[in-house]
Amino acid sequence: MQQNILMSLSAVTDPLLNYQWNRKRRRRCHEQSSMMMNRGFLSMLLLLILGMSLPVAQSQGEKSWIDPDTPHHAQTTRRYNIRLGPAPPPTPKPTSKPRKRRKPTTSPRPTVSTQPSYNPSSSPTDYPTFDASDKLQLVFSDEFNVAARTFDDGTDPRWTSLHKNDYTNDALHYYSPEHAYTNADGQLVIESHAADTNVVGFDDLTLQKEQTTKHFTSAMLQSWNKFCFTGGIIEAKVQLPGNSQVGGLWPAFWLLGNLARHTYVGSSQHVWPWSSIVCTEKSGYAQQVSGCDAVAHYGMAPFLGRGAPEIDIFEVQPGNIKANTGVFLKSPVGQPFMSASYQVAPGRPANRPGDGEWPGPGQWYKGLLGGRNASLNIGFYGTYNHFLNSVHPAQQDYWSDAISYNNQLAETHFNSSHVYRLEWDVPTDEKDGYLHWFLDGKLVLAINGSGIKDAGLGTTVSSEPSYIILNTAISKQWGFPRECPPSCPCKKYDCNSHAWQDTCGFSEGFCDMIKQKEPPKYKIDWIRVYQDPNMPEQKVGCSTPERPTRQYIEAHAHLYKQESDARPLKDIQRGLGACVHEAVGVNPESCGGEDRGRCTKGNVCECNDGWTGPHCLAHDGQDSILWDEPDKISDVGFVPPLVAPKFLLGILIVLGLSVAVSLQCRRRLEGWTPLSDVDKKLLEQHRRSSARIRHQRQM
Repeated sequence: MQQNILMSLSAVTDPLLNYQWNRKRRRRCHEQSSMMMNRGFLSMLLLLILGMSLPVAQSQGEKSWIDPDTPHHAQTTRRYNIRLGPAPPPTPKPTSKPRKRRKPTTSPRPTVSTQPSYNPSSSPTDYPTFDASDKLQLVFSDEFNVAARTFDDGTDPRWTSLHKNDYTNDALHYYSPEHAYTNADGQLVIESHAADTNVVGFDDLTLQKEQTTKHFTSAMLQSWNKFCFTGGIIEAKVQLPGNSQVGGLWPAFWLLGNLARHTYVGSSQHVWPWSSIVCTEKSGYAQQVSGCDAVAHYGMAPFLGRGAPEIDIFEVQPGNIKANTGVFLKSPVGQPFMSASYQVAPGRPANRPGDGEWPGPGQWYKGLLGGRNASLNIGFYGTYNHFLNSVHPAQQDYWSDAISYNNQLAETHFNSSHVYRLEWDVPTDEKDGYLHWFLDGKLVLAINGSGIKDAGLGTTVSSEPSYIILNTAISKQWGFPRECPPSCPCKKYDCNSHAWQDTCGFSEGFCDMIKQKEPPKYKIDWIRVYQDPNMPEQKVGCSTPERPTRQYIEAHAHLYKQESDARPLKDIQRGLGACVHEAVGVNPESCGGEDRGRCTKGNVCECNDGWTGPHCLAHDGQDSILWDEPDKISDVGFVPPLVAPKFLLGILIVLGLSVAVSLQCRRRLEGWTPLSDVDKKLLEQHRRSSARIRHQRQM
């Protein structure tokens, strides 16, 4: 009987104990859930209060374009002083005792002329000294110290190496990114090769696309729409490619306004190289964005002309034709030479000097000053620009002028490095600005902005944000024989051909030079840009408040890309390049070493802060001030709550955890039901029986 009672009571014991335990658990879950919810709402309130008091945009650290490898002494520079020196001291009167004549210790006062002269000055400008009254700060640098960097689209924050055909200037080459890289000596290298590339080109005569073959490959690096600057000083240490005595290569280091992307010819039409900012009869028809436009578009100001002037820090022409001979018969500078030039539109429409001839009175610009080894470039005064889609050529065609001096070079510029420098002063309402070129600290050319303005064409020294271009071109317009040799058709230029008619149009020795085992290499040790912090007209940025470009480029994106491109520039790839765990040193396999990145378990690179590119070899770079931010939803009138994004994220996390705890408690208590009244009576009987049994055992 006792055993049966125990069995019957045990049947309700477990549910009852379950009930008691679940009841306690339910109470505990309810308390935890309430506590989490209360804390969540309190946290939300606190975060909202704090969030309202903090700025919307949090600082992301110091941004700049300065390469951390830049030496300390290069962090600042000063302008060169090219002001005329003092007049020589008077000759002393002779004494009774003859004295040995000594050379004067002060250089003679340079001669000044408002018109170019046939010969370089007999008393050239003094070797420039630094102007101690100012100091410019470094705003951009690339030291190229890390080997194996490449520059394909999307791999580097500063540069884009083109992968496309060049349709300009009778180009014989195709630009390939594989020919631009950094070497183990800390140099950027641009190679040129005699190699075939099949391309689809446009025939200006048939007006049809056709397949053709380019027989040379080279490389071009641009900082277009990445790094631009307006005014300041730019300099680079460079070793020129090839043989100084063999013509045919066209290495260049130059600047172009951001509204035109070189080799993308659609972006340049009626934009290059316009610098007219006022309304003129010519600009009203021939300039894409002219000073005659009364309605502002793309964020630009009305009645302000825009364009893309070109500043050539150098264009180098090697060769063996000496001064006062051949095509340089009337020039005191022959091959090899560098041409320093400012190309601008609109140019002089009439009364222009003829190529190869010295300008007559009133035919050219005033305010030009050449250096010791420089002379006016009489071989090229500019270009007549006509476009196939022009409806009214007489109104839409225009001249562009090349204000240029040639500076004599030597073999040393091709077998060792030298420093090329441009000083660019932006015009303002108070001044007309200037452009000064130097080679190894010696003056090449000085252009006074007043001389350009006084020409009366509406042109000025450039005030456009401009990007940097480095390239080696190969063109029959540059350094090739001016006239075809007898019986040579000069229709095909192919160094790999065995047919005489395909190779007869080259300069002597060109094919041997470019086909040698070690191809011609254009080497750049470093590039640096400086600006004066006390001159607000000098800015870093491709779209500035005074000269915006972003909206125009976005609205005309098809002009700045190839048909196969989704957009003009790819996003920069940060990491994910293939790597090897055992690799050491600074190289792609090691993700640049421990300071720059690491190789993950998946054998791909993960970059440290401040480094980017597939293998973390490039120092990250960006504008310190973003003058023209991308379009936002607030631009159409919607203003979101002024709460910092990080605080909103914190609120969502707290609320999410509270909900998760509540749901978990509910899930645990699913299926719980209270016991019936009958079960409660049996439980009471069980308790009494248990107490009676314990009492009997004790007796």
